[in-house]
Amino acid sequence: CSRPAPARRARGKEEKMAAPMSDRSSASELGAAPYGNFHNYSRFHPPEGRVSLLPGGLLRSLFPAASRPLLGLDVGCNSGELSVALYRHLLGLQEGEGSLDQPAAGKDLNLLCCDIDPVLIERAQQCSPFPASISFASLDIMDSSAREPFLSSYLGRFGHSTFDIIFCMSVTMWIHLNHGDSGLMEFLSFLSSLCKYLLIEPQPWKCYRAAARRLRKLGRNDFDHFRTLAINGDMVERITQILTKDCAMELVCCFGSTSWDRSLLLFKSSSSNHEGRESSEQEQ
Repeated sequence: CSRPAPARRARGKEEKMAAPMSDRSSASELGAAPYGNFHNYSRFHPPEGRVSLLPGGLLRSLFPAASRPLLGLDVGCNSGELSVALYRHLLGLQEGEGSLDQPAAGKDLNLLCCDIDPVLIERAQQCSPFPASISFASLDIMDSSAREPFLSSYLGRFGHSTFDIIFCMSVTMWIHLNHGDSGLMEFLSFLSSLCKYLLIEPQPWKCYRAAARRLRKLGRNDFDHFRTLAINGDMVERITQILTKDCAMELVCCFGSTSWDRSLLLFKSSSSNHEGRESSEQEQ
């Protein structure tokens, strides 16, 4: 593990790095994803680029004595390819293992995955090899009136009040651009209150500029908040500061950076609420 390192020089143009698209994608398709809900995202940033950075046995090291199954939440899951890859990696499953004929595959982890785009969620549901242990749902995570009852209902099925681990992979920029500084703060505060561990991959500031530039090239207006964001610059540092100073979390580890220069950071809640819940669960 290491502390976040300065971002390396991007490989190629910013537009290419920050615009997930297949060879057949058009400019209009890119412009139609103001929330980052690109429909070919995994072809541009393959899941292996992230999961290869995570050590084997991570869940066992983080939760050596916790009751099973653990509960995870993947925010902004897109069409689910990364969610499934994370699930396989964390449980040590090879491709083809833990399919429909092996329902016990999810005994150690149940994963709830949500995205704002119902089309992506439908695709994820149709393609999931783990329907018994990975759930996909269309949800606007910034809509408190929708998220509170939905997430509480899911947690209540397992007698939990919080998730053991939350994944937030390349989502923060879209929250920030669409909801401003206050929205980003509220989002990070909400996630930190809802888990013991948070694995997060912030987008660097150059991706913000590239996203805004794409809209302008399509003749569309800027994101509502882009030009007024006071939280800017080194986004890994800024998000780390928010989580550690304002959200009662501590940085556990930086697992390094992907080939497209995004850091993978693991934070742990320092709140006694999570420690108390885990202790009570172990006693049951």
